[in-house]
Amino acid sequence: MKINFNDLKDKVCVITGGGGTLGSEIAFALAGNAVKTVILDRNLDKATNMADSIFVKTGVESLGIAANVLDRNSLINAKMEINKKFGPVQFLINGAGGNSPKATTKTEFIDQGNHKNLDESFYGLDIDSFREVFDLNFLGTVLPTMIFTTDMLKSGQGAVVNISSMNSFR
Repeated sequence: MKINFNDLKDKVCVITGGGGTLGSEIAFALAGNAVKTVILDRNLDKATNMADSIFVKTGVESLGIAANVLDRNSLINAKMEINKKFGPVQFLINGAGGNSPKATTKTEFIDQGNHKNLDESFYGLDIDSFREVFDLNFLGTVLPTMIFTTDMLKSGQGAVVNISSMNSFR
């Protein structure tokens, strides 16, 4: 049985973190199935270069927009631009995220009775760095979902895919 994705043709998909490695590969795969991709990235050059590359390689329209997944107004402005150029959003892929060495521990396990170097364990986490990573990975999924799914709500159709790191299992 041959599977095709003809029903995706000309649909609009927003990809947060679309200028990154995973987001860009997803964007190319979608464009290969005639999906209009919107590359959201904090870096406008990365976003527009990726969108241009998608168009050159696939012939499918793509749009690069600078937006910060932690800035509601930035996302609202991006949505207005997307709706003006492409129409309503049908798909959202939350791919923005990351980690920081300051928000991780060197020591994962503490042996009973050995309380040396607690500052290299959970007890020494830099809370500000941890908060930045948490906000990026959690709120950076919630805010885009709040903004971009309003078109899906109106149409009664759409899909959201949230991408997470394997670190979420640790």
